[in-house]
Amino acid sequence: MDNTPLTALALNCTLTPSPAPSSTQLMTDQVLEALGTHGVTSSSRRLVDFTLKPGVKADEGEGDDWPMIRQEILAADILVVSTPTWMGHMSSIAQRVLERLDAELSMMDDQGRPELYGKVAVVAVVGNEDGAHKIIADLFQGLNDVGLTIPTQGSTYWNGEAMHTVDYKDLDSTPKAVAATTAALGADAAHLARVLKANPYPAQK
Repeated sequence: MDNTPLTALALNCTLTPSPAPSSTQLMTDQVLEALGTHGVTSSSRRLVDFTLKPGVKADEGEGDDWPMIRQEILAADILVVSTPTWMGHMSSIAQRVLERLDAELSMMDDQGRPELYGKVAVVAVVGNEDGAHKIIADLFQGLNDVGLTIPTQGSTYWNGEAMHTVDYKDLDSTPKAVAATTAALGADAAHLARVLKANPYPAQK
């Protein structure tokens, strides 16, 4: 394995404040553990614990915690966005992440590339109803629009049976298919991040 150091930042978009248990946090931790087996050092933020003001600027003024989160995104090689499913959609916090990332469309590096070019993004979704594929598609499109690169098998998810109340965190064990998908995500994301670090996208000016 290429031992190029890599870092990952996970944005947990659960609606459950710390320190309460969260299925989204459990899946986030599992994704970061999978990345860790490939030499990726990681950290995570449960965004409900911060103040993310509405808007599409990099800084929405006094009391806005997004500028701090943004600096952590810029410092990471891999961005993990994890969200629960609510009424078939991503959480309102995940939607706000996309809205705040919109500012990156006008943020260029000294080579004329969006500042997020060369970084990898992956997605994790949990919920008791279907909707994961639609959420993943929406997040992939938004994350790619602002310059992030999506690896093959760049998502993992779990949906419980419709009309039931069992949460991911309450399962006796992680389903084999979910564990295998999460492991593949970790391997593919780390591989792509190292490729992009060694071979950046070409300058655009």
